[in-house]
Amino acid sequence: MSTAHSQPTPTVRSARIGRIPIRDLAPQQPENRWPAKSYLGEVVPFEATVFREGHGIIGAELLLTDPSGGETVHPMRLTGAGTDRWRAELRAETTGRHRYRVRAYSDDWASWLHAATIKLGAGDEPELIFAMGAELLERVSGKIASDARAALLDATATPAERLKVATDRRVVAAIARHPIRSLVTESETIELQVERARAAVGSWYEFFPRSEGAKRQRDGSWKSGTFRTAAKRLPGVAAMGFDVVYLPPIHPIGRTFRKGPNNSTVAGPLDPGSPWAIGAAEGGHDAIHPDLGTLTDFRYFLKQAAANGIEIALDLALQCSPDHPWVAEHPEWFTQRPDGSIAYAENPPKKYQDIYPLNFDRDPVGLRAEVLRLVELWIERGIRIFRVDNPHTKPLDFWEWLLGEVAARHPDVVFLAEAFTRPPMLHSLAGAGFHQSYSYFTWRNTKTELEEFLGEISGRSADYLRPNLFVNTPDILTEYLQFGGKAAYKVRAAIAATASPSWGVYAGYELFEDVARPGSEENIDNEKYEYKQRDWEKASAAGHSLAPYLTLLNQARAEHPALGQLRGLSLHWSDDDAVLVYSKSLDGAFTPTGRRDTVIVVANVDPHSVRETMVYLDLAALGLSPGDSFVVRDLVTGARWTWGEANYVRLDAFTEPVHILAVEPQKGR
Repeated sequence: MSTAHSQPTPTVRSARIGRIPIRDLAPQQPENRWPAKSYLGEVVPFEATVFREGHGIIGAELLLTDPSGGETVHPMRLTGAGTDRWRAELRAETTGRHRYRVRAYSDDWASWLHAATIKLGAGDEPELIFAMGAELLERVSGKIASDARAALLDATATPAERLKVATDRRVVAAIARHPIRSLVTESETIELQVERARAAVGSWYEFFPRSEGAKRQRDGSWKSGTFRTAAKRLPGVAAMGFDVVYLPPIHPIGRTFRKGPNNSTVAGPLDPGSPWAIGAAEGGHDAIHPDLGTLTDFRYFLKQAAANGIEIALDLALQCSPDHPWVAEHPEWFTQRPDGSIAYAENPPKKYQDIYPLNFDRDPVGLRAEVLRLVELWIERGIRIFRVDNPHTKPLDFWEWLLGEVAARHPDVVFLAEAFTRPPMLHSLAGAGFHQSYSYFTWRNTKTELEEFLGEISGRSADYLRPNLFVNTPDILTEYLQFGGKAAYKVRAAIAATASPSWGVYAGYELFEDVARPGSEENIDNEKYEYKQRDWEKASAAGHSLAPYLTLLNQARAEHPALGQLRGLSLHWSDDDAVLVYSKSLDGAFTPTGRRDTVIVVANVDPHSVRETMVYLDLAALGLSPGDSFVVRDLVTGARWTWGEANYVRLDAFTEPVHILAVEPQKGR
């Protein structure tokens, strides 16, 4: 006698994956916490991994919804056999919040045609095969499909003649109009914030307005430059091709613990102090330093900048001197030490006794309201770009809130983060809303370091992180620049200007100011603590100026749209461990001329040598085919060469250490 055993009833759970899996959509932020980012003019590679079981052929398409709700559909292509990675490249035409998703489907007609071709070649069940094809065509209306069904079922014709019907151009066109699909699956929806071009593209120039027009008096004291005298520098900056001028803080400077020359702890009565020690009896973050002029003078400066095609970026440094009005009015905004004193800023072993950091946890509502008021005030006064000092020393949730509030009210306002910090914080600040960020570029100098860095910034982090490659700052004069001579200054500028859509220099770079304060990475006689008088015209007349080279770099950026893209950077190979090779290439569908734009950069990153080597190019990355030859023109010297996959180069650090090569258009391309 047998005993029956009951079988467990299977539990049907809600599927977390569609019938056709669609995974790893890009662009998107890690965890999809905030919208991915793009900017006007950027070509965005939308991608997804799409696959299914078995051997059936699938297809994929991108569904993009613009801020007004209009939806467009774009076919996606498989990036390579066996990758299951699908892509569509698009450029958004409007700013605002876009949304996208990916639709996948079984391409029933392509699957049938593929199988039929193989099976008929083996003489395998032709009548059954053609019956299956005819059945699929029943899903397509119209006479062309009807005639094709009949032709497939015509047993008097040979199998080859019947199969040829399936590839007839009229049948192909009819099916393109009415695709034969099944198992249609859609992905989740991802948000994409598209911002104005300046959020990602710009050539920045930093100067201290108090130094522009400053004059030393007979008694050794200084008369400060003003907004009126600083405005006279703007045409020269514009002539070099810079379109953003960044000003360090322009507010009153505290007197208590004021720093003297070279960061000394004792300041003389006439020493101007650090602009980052904000606040004095004359006012705080909403005031202008009296030495610089009045609000009327500031507006005159903005007007002159606009006349020269320049936007002004203002420093937003959320910190105070001990003399700031907030110290007396809002002691709750600072950290109190056990002895009752206020904690000053430290970055051990550095101490900044002239600066009190803010405590964002003691009165978050009140402090947030005040900071928003300040930002709104300067926006009303004409500022649309803020360079934020040390954002990594403030809470991330504060920045998420502030930048979100400002973006909702003023979507054209741009924030640059001075985020010299650990990678998680740097990336999170970008994710939370900062449009651009400083980066580790200043400390990446060898070929290996630069290859790793360039691969990183042009990869998946480009979905939200936009590096602004400043070559120097008032705080940073690297050993590479201190000891590399003119070649080092050329190399760093050339890489910064071509590798990222945003780059910048601090005034004095064009004069090769390379002497550091002993034991530091800062210029001696640092402009942060004193006036700096420079004779731009004299240096130019003497041939001791990098201004022509900086002008050339910015001209190349203006003429080559490929350099306005962060993505699309490809690394190539050289036999020399000091010769860096990379390219940027933009398909003709996205250029004003309709022709592909390609720039190849070959840099000798050893500023003390002559290098001769072979350079090997991945021609596919340039939109070329194996065996192609092409003409390149050096944008630095004007020389032309015919290049191919393997090329000899000689780079002399003492003349021109960098080739910036434009690939000249070829017939039919």
